[in-house]
Amino acid sequence: MVKDRYDVVVIGAGPAGSVSARFAAENGASVLILERDREAGIPVRCAEGVSLKGIEPYIEIDPRWIASEIDIAKLESPNGEKTYMYNNGKGYVLERRIFDTALCEVACNHGADLLTKADALDLVWEDNRIVGVKYRYLGEIKVVKCDIVIGADGVESRVGRWAGIDTKVSLNDIETAVQYTLADVDIEDKTCEFYFGSEVAPRGYVWIFPKKGRTANVGIGISGDMAVEKGPKYYLDKFVAKRFPRATITYTVYGGVPTAWGLEEIVRDNIMLVGDAARQVNPISGGGIVQGMIAGEYCGKMAAEAVKKQKFDKKTLKKYRKNWDKRLGANQKVIHAMKEKFMKMNDEKFNNLMKICNSIPPEKFTVARLFKEAVKDDPKLVLQVAKTFVTAKFK
Repeated sequence: MVKDRYDVVVIGAGPAGSVSARFAAENGASVLILERDREAGIPVRCAEGVSLKGIEPYIEIDPRWIASEIDIAKLESPNGEKTYMYNNGKGYVLERRIFDTALCEVACNHGADLLTKADALDLVWEDNRIVGVKYRYLGEIKVVKCDIVIGADGVESRVGRWAGIDTKVSLNDIETAVQYTLADVDIEDKTCEFYFGSEVAPRGYVWIFPKKGRTANVGIGISGDMAVEKGPKYYLDKFVAKRFPRATITYTVYGGVPTAWGLEEIVRDNIMLVGDAARQVNPISGGGIVQGMIAGEYCGKMAAEAVKKQKFDKKTLKKYRKNWDKRLGANQKVIHAMKEKFMKMNDEKFNNLMKICNSIPPEKFTVARLFKEAVKDDPKLVLQVAKTFVTAKFK
């Protein structure tokens, strides 16, 4: 039975929200998760790729939510030159609906309560202080009181705006994306594929993530400032018609992906933002599952610590931000600078980059080496890239 008061209310049951709830509850806080859909993980708005190293600290690996294993990354330049990377660790393509539900169950097993079909409508304020959340459940407007609200409500982040936090990002720091799940496709086993070039995906890329059988997630993300005349669907349809002419579309996803380095502000009195809501996404890949879980751990632990101390002010909660910056946040700025450099390369430079990559011995060719080559005409950035890959690998 859902109560009318908790220490912490988490809005959103994606990976960032569920992990935040898990660590808050595990460390002694009473927690309620509000999820506006009928279950965690729907609708799926994700390419569904993750690293094994990234997810195994947070959940026991279960074949139920693994669609395929990934050992190889294939990259193709505008002129059709291909290169392969074999040394980036094991990865998975997930079944996000099942995976997200499993993560949510972990949080509930640690003591969190969950309410689905509960659409958060606004924050509740008293004496200029956040004291709860107003939400709609089965047609009724309800209020739950709390000391801390955790906004894990994705890229749209209504929670951040309600709290007065500036969540906007520039057009060139958000990718507009479309993805199809395709059936009846010929794909390479255990290989994810990436395609670059102004004709394929201006200031972006096309991806192919294989799933079970002859199915795959095939999508595109292009910089928002490049989608004015021709949107991502135009380029994706063109790519699919050429690469998979017999394929059938079984699922379609549209959405925006933040590729900024993060938000300046993710904490205020009685509130923290986490995951996509805080723009805690890899600026180059657009991947946010692992980043969201890492941030969720720090966010949840901070919430529980604040409850124990009965201190919910911004100064106290900023420890979450400090821990995030120490682990990954500071490196996001370097990765963002790399993104700016990488995504602005013309086709000729992409072609030359692939040629250089193919001259590197396979055992030495990694993501780190790829991006060092991409920015080698910028010595200062090369040093930043080297430091970034010493302290944190891409996830």
